[in-house]
Amino acid sequence: MKKGFTLAEIVVVVGIFGLIVVAISSFQRNVFVYNKYSQDSLSSAQDARNILRVIIKELRSASPGNDGSFAIITAATNTIAFYSDTDGDALKEKIRYYISTTTLKKGSIKPTGNPLTYNSANEIFSYLAYDVKNATSSPLFEYFDSSYAGTTTPLTQPVTVTNIHLVKVNLMIDADPNRSPIIRTYTSQVNLRNLKDNL
Repeated sequence: MKKGFTLAEIVVVVGIFGLIVVAISSFQRNVFVYNKYSQDSLSSAQDARNILRVIIKELRSASPGNDGSFAIITAATNTIAFYSDTDGDALKEKIRYYISTTTLKKGSIKPTGNPLTYNSANEIFSYLAYDVKNATSSPLFEYFDSSYAGTTTPLTQPVTVTNIHLVKVNLMIDADPNRSPIIRTYTSQVNLRNLKDNL
């Protein structure tokens, strides 16, 4: 009697082995994809929190510019410009946060000269976040007056800057632009302490 495997048995074994390899590969790929997604989400959330922390800190200390200008210069839906001493040198920088296409940028101008002035040619730019979706979905900045009670409607555009007492920041970021949109929204708000009139 001859011992060995028939062709049918070999085909069955190879087929089962192939199915096992495909299942393991698919499982490993899914683990890798979900792990990457989780890492990207955590990284995106941490980056967004850090960005909001800086914006809120600078807005909280907004005060008149060294040239005597009012503390808030521009208050639009996706742009805000104001004066704040961001580096503790007693000079108020002219700060601008704005969305350019899908990128959140910051511009900063240090006053120079005597008397002190803000030369737009000296503006230094930095890139804070990419794949920002506010420009097409909802405002990055919302503004409220001194009667804000938590559910008040934001001031309508164009906003009179002297009426602003609270700014809400709603940063919307696509966690992974290579996949179908997974937009995450990070929100914070700040009272402009140097502009309070209800103390």
